Amino acid sequence: MTTRRLFLKSAGGSVALAGLFPTVHSVAASEPPKAAGEDLFKLGMAGYSFVHFNLDQALEMMKKTDVHYLCIKDFHLPLNSTEEQIKAFHEKLKQSGVTGYAVGPIYMKTQQEIDNGFEYAKRVGVKLIVGVPNEELLPYVEKKVKEYDMRYAIHIHGPDIKLWPNASSVINAVKNLDSRIGLCFDMGHDARFGDDPIADLEKYAKRIFDIHLKNVTAASKEGKTCELGRGVIDIPAFVAMLRKIKYDGSCSLEYEKDMKDPLAGIAESVGYFKGVCDATRPGKRKA
Repeated sequence: MTTRRLFLKSAGGSVALAGLFPTVHSVAASEPPKAAGEDLFKLGMAGYSFVHFNLDQALEMMKKTDVHYLCIKDFHLPLNSTEEQIKAFHEKLKQSGVTGYAVGPIYMKTQQEIDNGFEYAKRVGVKLIVGVPNEELLPYVEKKVKEYDMRYAIHIHGPDIKLWPNASSVINAVKNLDSRIGLCFDMGHDARFGDDPIADLEKYAKRIFDIHLKNVTAASKEGKTCELGRGVIDIPAFVAMLRKIKYDGSCSLEYEKDMKDPLAGIAESVGYFKGVCDATRPGKRKA
């Protein structure tokens, strides 16, 4: 029996399929304290997963899969949005039981684009920016991080582009900068670069502020996004490492397969992740 099927069986069919039959509830502005044994990290969605869908369609998919946290992309809430537009956006999320916890990724090639990004995040009301800055602009990013008291997570993109291909490229560049500048850890791209995402998760834990939850078909440039339980990354081992490092941020599924018809793959991935988390939770009663 494969690891994926074993964990789904251990979790129980109802757990693995829970995302398909959600219980809708509102998300409070401040999260309640975690119960004993409950994981510190939360499951979210990376907004890019819905690049071909409007906000209403995206939120409907999140309802169907029982996911309540969203990293906001600017195609759903433009960078030049007014206060009224932002208020309406948050109200729509609230009605769907969703909280927008961060913005990005936002590409920043000039100081003006950095200014725009920080001001946008402030208006949206989040304290985390997922950004892709030109490396020479990092001192200016640091200045803005201090000015706005925000965390800034640099997103990695694997071997496809030279700028920020893997976790170590970011860490080496920011290690002497303000501790609020860190990493959006796209585990799939880290694997595609040829690195070990589980080892990197542990090694760079203090600078990882956001995670793009993803699996890939191969640990090479040719690797493609696939359903979370079907790729080369050992997801149960990744979850175990999340717990070991006491990661308390978001693991946001970035699903880049079948992007014009992604619901089935998103639902499978969400169900698998929840099943793994449930079956391996400390104190879980064994059959």
